[in-house]
Amino acid sequence: MSRIFSGVQPSGNLHLGNYLGAIRNFVGLQEDYECIYCAVDMHAITVWQDPAALRSNTREVAAAYLAAGVDPKRSIIIAQSTVPAHAELAWIFNCVARLGWLNRMTQFKEKAGKNRENASVGLYAYPNLMAADIMVYKATHVPVGEDQKQHLELTRDIAQKFNNDYGAEIFPLVEPLIFGEATRVMSLRDGSKKMSKSDPSDYSRITFTDDRDSIALKLRKARTDADPLPEREEGLKNRPEAANLVGIYAALADLTKQKVLDEFAGAPFSVFKPALTDLAVEKFGPIGEEMKRLMADPAHVDAILHEGAERAEALAAPVLAEVKEVVGFLRP
Repeated sequence: MSRIFSGVQPSGNLHLGNYLGAIRNFVGLQEDYECIYCAVDMHAITVWQDPAALRSNTREVAAAYLAAGVDPKRSIIIAQSTVPAHAELAWIFNCVARLGWLNRMTQFKEKAGKNRENASVGLYAYPNLMAADIMVYKATHVPVGEDQKQHLELTRDIAQKFNNDYGAEIFPLVEPLIFGEATRVMSLRDGSKKMSKSDPSDYSRITFTDDRDSIALKLRKARTDADPLPEREEGLKNRPEAANLVGIYAALADLTKQKVLDEFAGAPFSVFKPALTDLAVEKFGPIGEEMKRLMADPAHVDAILHEGAERAEALAAPVLAEVKEVVGFLRP
């Protein structure tokens, strides 16, 4: 069976955008792939993290996977730092990847901003760790969004160069998994900005821990415009708030935006928003309730992560041993 690896950074306040853009897809992939899902806490510390918050946020990612429907018996759920093979392979990949490759990574430029000289080495080199995350399990596929395609291409480059340098076909060339039309969830207060945990307004996002009443309230307060919904998807152009709410409805209902407009064309938001609210409460409300239950039982979440680490280590150890042999390291 082909193998999936994917991860979510434990930065706190997971929201509807994380669910529709990534975590929801993880559930369906279990049917056809062997899946490893990770809370990438080592990536998180490329910028400073409060230690207590990092532990809590790492559990939050694991709880979100579980609440959304990832089965810990069928899939492996881990915290990245609990499987040391990730870091060991990352160092080897640091010695394979070229500076010129990393210099082309647009995300570093965006995250470092004007203070590039003050950015951590980890932030600069973390695409190599991302490649190691994938290759330490010889994963064959990774679900990706637009912002991760460049890193997956780098993973392929590193794998190919390693294989060529050492004359051994150790690593597969991982393939992207792209899920049709991307679900890009925007702020409920400003349709031109992505839904984000860092937005100062709590009404800009629906989080995994929101109860049904909070979901309904936030959608009632979501910004709209004065015009009714158009008949065709092209009519949403230059209407970012309308496009965002139609997109959320489409994603939750597993419909295209055009199918949603076929049903609601000509309707004012006084009609559409209650329908969207009912749908969101039905689909996302139970996830929030299960998330709260899991977060109240950290020992249970930790037990699942511990078991996942043992299973992941069993997969990673022979790969790392094979790599060390090829590189020329002495056996312990």
